[in-house]
Amino acid sequence: MPQIASFKLFLPTKYSSHSLFRLNSFPPFSLFSKPKTKTFSKPFSPFTTATTVFSYSPRKQQRNTPPLRSRDNSTLREVKKRELGKEKEPMKEANEAAGFNKRRAEGRDKNDKPKTLQLKNRKLNPVNTCCYVQVLGTGLDTQDTSPSVLLFFDRQRFIFNAGEGLQRFCTEHKIKLSKIDHIFLSRVCSETAGGLPGLLLTLAGMGDEGMSVNVCGPSDLQYLVDAMRSFIPKAAVVHTRSFGPSLISDGASISESETFAESIVLIDDEVVKISAILLRPSYCSSSNSHTENVAVLKPGDISVIYVCELPEINGKFDPEKAKALGLKPGPKLRDLQLGKSVMSDFQNITVHPSDVMGPTIPGPIVLLVDCPTLSHLRDLISLQSLNSYYGGVKIVNCVIHLSPSSVTMTAEYDTWMRRFGGAQHIMAGRQKKNMEIPILKSSARMAARLNYLCPNFFPSRGFWDQHLINGDPDIMASSVVSVPNPSESVAAENLLKFHLRPYSHFGLDKSTIPELLTSAKVIDELLLEIPEIVDAVSEVSHLWNKIGDAKELILSPEQNIIMMEEPWMDENASVWDKNLGKQGSDAALKEIPRSVNMDDLNHESNFPSCLENMTREDMEIVLLGTGSSQPSKYRNVTSIFINLFSKGGLLLDCGEGTLGQLKRRFGVTGADDAVKGLKFIWISHIHADHHTGLARILALRCQLLKGTVHEPIIVVGPRQLKRFLDAYQRLEDLNMQFLDCGHTTDAKWEGFESQSFQRSAKEEVHKDDGVKEIAQNMETSLFAKGSRMESYWKRPGNPGVTTAVFEIQQKLKKVLGEAGLGALISVPVVHCPQSFGVVLEAASGLNNEGKTIPGWKLVYSGDTRPCQELKDACQGATVLIHEATFEDTMVDEAVARNHSTTMEAIEVGEGAYRIILTHFSQRYPKIPVFDETHMHKTCIGFDMMSVNLADLPVLPKVLPHLKLLFKNEMIVEESDDVLDS
Repeated sequence: MPQIASFKLFLPTKYSSHSLFRLNSFPPFSLFSKPKTKTFSKPFSPFTTATTVFSYSPRKQQRNTPPLRSRDNSTLREVKKRELGKEKEPMKEANEAAGFNKRRAEGRDKNDKPKTLQLKNRKLNPVNTCCYVQVLGTGLDTQDTSPSVLLFFDRQRFIFNAGEGLQRFCTEHKIKLSKIDHIFLSRVCSETAGGLPGLLLTLAGMGDEGMSVNVCGPSDLQYLVDAMRSFIPKAAVVHTRSFGPSLISDGASISESETFAESIVLIDDEVVKISAILLRPSYCSSSNSHTENVAVLKPGDISVIYVCELPEINGKFDPEKAKALGLKPGPKLRDLQLGKSVMSDFQNITVHPSDVMGPTIPGPIVLLVDCPTLSHLRDLISLQSLNSYYGGVKIVNCVIHLSPSSVTMTAEYDTWMRRFGGAQHIMAGRQKKNMEIPILKSSARMAARLNYLCPNFFPSRGFWDQHLINGDPDIMASSVVSVPNPSESVAAENLLKFHLRPYSHFGLDKSTIPELLTSAKVIDELLLEIPEIVDAVSEVSHLWNKIGDAKELILSPEQNIIMMEEPWMDENASVWDKNLGKQGSDAALKEIPRSVNMDDLNHESNFPSCLENMTREDMEIVLLGTGSSQPSKYRNVTSIFINLFSKGGLLLDCGEGTLGQLKRRFGVTGADDAVKGLKFIWISHIHADHHTGLARILALRCQLLKGTVHEPIIVVGPRQLKRFLDAYQRLEDLNMQFLDCGHTTDAKWEGFESQSFQRSAKEEVHKDDGVKEIAQNMETSLFAKGSRMESYWKRPGNPGVTTAVFEIQQKLKKVLGEAGLGALISVPVVHCPQSFGVVLEAASGLNNEGKTIPGWKLVYSGDTRPCQELKDACQGATVLIHEATFEDTMVDEAVARNHSTTMEAIEVGEGAYRIILTHFSQRYPKIPVFDETHMHKTCIGFDMMSVNLADLPVLPKVLPHLKLLFKNEMIVEESDDVLDS
């Protein structure tokens, strides 16, 4: 196959910026050729090794921003180009007429000159003073992803597996991403590699030149690389190396005698030797008698055992023995300690190191085992390449098991574990005890404080209730018997260490495990910090008027009361109950009927009629992520779950960690139910902070619905996203159908209705071989001369739609109806190529008087500058969710990066009843800067915030109390690891 020399695409940089993507061949490798390097010490006759290099030209982080000009009153004001540098800095070029960065919107932003980054060249330290393996507890509490493992040396860091949330975890626990040299994947799937794209983008954006990292994994890795090309730009530098049998999407055959016979050496230097041993499921062997020695592998089948071996430690030097052998003090003594033989100074003999050194200490050995299924277990038990580690020549000191409890709890696995003698086993599969302690303590603490202040909008306390944990069979099984062999096994805990060197510290170290934190303790701290919060809690609770008498539930229309079911808190519940059990769950809140007095709403002339018959079972907006660019301690990247209760749900954007946030909000089984009940997923644009959690959600949905009759889910998104999903589906089944956002605009829906009518007409005309004629008079139909539909289809250059697109549109229309929705309309916005906002409208209904009233209308902006199209869409909206990346004094930054300020977002929503702001720059760690004088119908969004439509009338009234909660917080400058989108 010819070598790929250069591959260029205009695609986004970082999580949400744009520049040129370039794929360079990396000598002596071509994209698909075997490397000629000393790194791999074993021949690769049955295997292939592919190396891919992404190269880039990074944006330098701007530390000192120039003085900011005062704002005009207009949101779409003219913005003059900066005189300094004139047009030499495309990041700061703005279109004068529209107030946005035209080059960025067209995908031509930044310098187009690519720059190849080489790997880090670290000076190794053979005599490491410190070395350990450490469990990084990603997914331990939510069970949504595989935990990662850190192998730490003085000057090197190796990470095994990079599931979703790894980057956020490292930020939380101050683990420096810039020190990572290699990432190894035990399997290539969304569970183990979901956090990889975001991690690579962040590394590439660090400092002035960016950073690169090696990624190694089985041959499936090439499919992930192919998929990431669709959105990872030149700003993400990664050197990938895949190993193992070459696969094609429909499977690959390879001789059984040659497959998985020996370990593959990946790294072998003076510090560590890391080898890979491949596992495949036993069902890969063909049942055909003529091909019984042939294994058929599919993407996702291969799993890896990693063996990490440290070099042996030389024994202690004995100077008396050296003196007795005729050696005088000098350089020869040093040579002996370095393993070199020397001639005696006073005797005619050769002195060998063994003559003057004590016995060597064998180097520690650590195994990381990922055996995902019982079929893999049968192969694991029979592996010949592990024989030397079963208490023989090589002694294994620690085995970290990434396998699930459904495998590790079997008798076969227990027997296999015992073959390692006295090795320490760390069980990092699903364990119920890990769920009781939140891995992300900062966000859990924040959630608990918000829940205390306003449990109606923040029902999640950030800490698991037992009823949210129970239900997962795998977790429940692990809670019955925690580990197969308690005397030699421990359950993995967050940040648990096993020291390898110095030898004096050898063994387990639990001192780094975070201390237990409860929601009661968090609230005790809050009451000491802000005593006046107690009064605020009482005031917030009274925003929901208490019904004291059941008779008040029956009121005449003349009493000007609208009946709704809303939650409320009695006076006793307004003060924190340390027993916590009385706080009330979502289910309890739904059972308490409430009313809203119309007198309190008279000043709101635009009170929407759709709220007249609103109940708590109609619609709820759950903000799963409210940050921009990359995950932070307090805010995850963008994702919104629209809960339609009995009618299912849908996702608007799906950033990394969406599944974990769903589990934190709804619990283990609740999140699974939410995923199974998804009607469709809508993605606003191709930037990674808006869609890198999508593959994990889709893959889990496939697993949950396996064996049941179900339809593929529809994903509506920018057309670049289709390239990613099509490529990724070769690696993991996603069971989805894709529809371009461009086919869901208002104009395209009109075309769909036209084409739908024409097709139905043709079916009538050609029915029974064309004998039956259509009975309708076309002159009086929807397509009569001069009608809107006729003019649309006669419009020059109208592209129409293909049959495949039309069928997916039909299916989406049906799904919308099943969800109680009347419309989904994508609105082009100003951010990057193929950027959209969206309008969702519920079907109309009848009020108590039998009159037809419109359904609710939700508008979501995606990422955008203020634009007229979106402003027009907001007219009559029940609620607008709009990005507000920057504060009002940072207009120039907002223009340069095609984002919005807080005030601009509010002005766009002039025609909406309520506005929720989201997508805040990570420079605002907890609460953004805003002007309360303009917030009369607006509220700030927080992660895990749940806004039921029935509660919209009181939404802006909570904001002053939320501000009180963060009164002691200071705005911090963005760190070296944080760059805005």
